[in-house]
Amino acid sequence: MSKKNKTRGKEKYMKGFFFLCAFTSVLAVALICVFLFGNGVPAMLEVGLKEFLFGTKWAPTDIPPSFGILPMIMGSIYITIGAVLIGLPIGIFTAIYLSRFCPKRLYKIVKPAVELLAGIPSVVYGFFGLVVIVPFIRDYVGGHGTSILSASILLGIMILPTIVGISEAAIRAVPESYYEGALALGATRERAVFKAVVPAAKSGIMAAIVLGVGRAIGETMAVIMVAGNQTRLPNSILDGIRTLTSNIVMEMGYAADLHREVLIATGVVLFTFILLINLGFSALKRRMR
Repeated sequence: MSKKNKTRGKEKYMKGFFFLCAFTSVLAVALICVFLFGNGVPAMLEVGLKEFLFGTKWAPTDIPPSFGILPMIMGSIYITIGAVLIGLPIGIFTAIYLSRFCPKRLYKIVKPAVELLAGIPSVVYGFFGLVVIVPFIRDYVGGHGTSILSASILLGIMILPTIVGISEAAIRAVPESYYEGALALGATRERAVFKAVVPAAKSGIMAAIVLGVGRAIGETMAVIMVAGNQTRLPNSILDGIRTLTSNIVMEMGYAADLHREVLIATGVVLFTFILLINLGFSALKRRMR
């Protein structure tokens, strides 16, 4: 066999291998969807879609039981919005500083510190929130400490590595000619960065935001420890709340029959939320182009 035919054969095998990897990923997502929707949708219909999505009482042990998840939906939304409001500006400005303004010596310290945040287990974040953030909120802000505000602050810290890492990579990928051209037109260094470089990196920054939101809305262990886990609609950010993920984790261990199926249906709602968020950001990216 000639060398050319061997090369073509290797390319053919590698193409098949890459296709198999991609197909496996798609198959995994499809199987998850089949499991979630196959078990969750019938439970939604049995409970009643309106009662399930807009009911405010969660009492699976009552007779008859109540399966309203509106408090958990609102809890997930409130905490995710709070985390984004805290973590997004800090993360983006940190990425801008690291990519354009940070001295090399300081960069060697700050960059590994940010990357280290990504490797800390969720339960360690939860302990930190429980012994530092919760007492601080209770003593200096008000309430019992375990609240929407505490969970938002903790999640804002947890999403920083994702936002900083991807945003910095996106900013560094912008051609240097953008920055130099802005300087040549008389812009200051700061104006060149914020008016020319950062807008050119908006696609990557949007990807960082999507992943950060996904991390925030899907976090469980740390939220369980600092959010208060109260299945009721909150009146302020100092009230405790339970999220969709926390509800699943806390009750799946002993749930059975309809209760278990309703928890799977809660996963369907969470999956749908994340899908809608991704679709929304994708549509926004296309409009911004």
